[in-house]
Amino acid sequence: MNVARYADTIADLRVLFAELDQTPERFQTFDVRLELAAAGSLVVYETKRRKGQTDSLYYGRSATGQNQQISQAAAFSAIDRFFALGQFAALSGLMATGSASQPQSVDAQYPHCAVNFSYRKKGQPIAHSMLMVFVGFNDEADALQFVSTLDDPSMFVTQRPHAAAKAHEWK
Repeated sequence: MNVARYADTIADLRVLFAELDQTPERFQTFDVRLELAAAGSLVVYETKRRKGQTDSLYYGRSATGQNQQISQAAAFSAIDRFFALGQFAALSGLMATGSASQPQSVDAQYPHCAVNFSYRKKGQPIAHSMLMVFVGFNDEADALQFVSTLDDPSMFVTQRPHAAAKAHEWK
C-alpha cells in the first residue's frame, strides 16, 4: 500500500499560514490551531477571529517542563520550520485494524503537526477548512524509508483528496 505524499499541500499551507500571521487583516474570519510535536516538545499556535474580535494563544512545552506562554514569533518560527521540511504524510483519521480501542500514535522520532485551519478571506464567498495530522520527513528518501518500516500503513492517507469523519483536506 502506497502512502500519499503532501509536500505540495504543505507548501501552499505554509504560504497561507505566513499570510495569516503577517497580515491577518486580509481575512474576514479564521480559526487556526496548529500543534507541533517534535523531539518531545510541543508548540501550539492558536488564533481565532470572529465578529471583528481576535483571540490568540501561543505556548510551548519542553519534554520535561510545563506549558509556558511563548511569543507569536517563536510559535510561528517553529511551525514554519516544520512546514519547510522536504516531504509529508498524513494520518488517515481511521483507527488501525485490530486496535480499535487504541488511538493512533506517531513515531516520536518524526515531527508531526495537527492542523485545524479554517478561514475566509475578505471578499471570498465561502470559508475553507482543513483538519489533518501531518508527519514531516527530511526528504522523499526519508519518507520512503519510514513507509517501508510500517506494520500497518492504513493509519496513513493512501489516496488524495482525503475526507473522513475525523480528518479532511481542504473543503
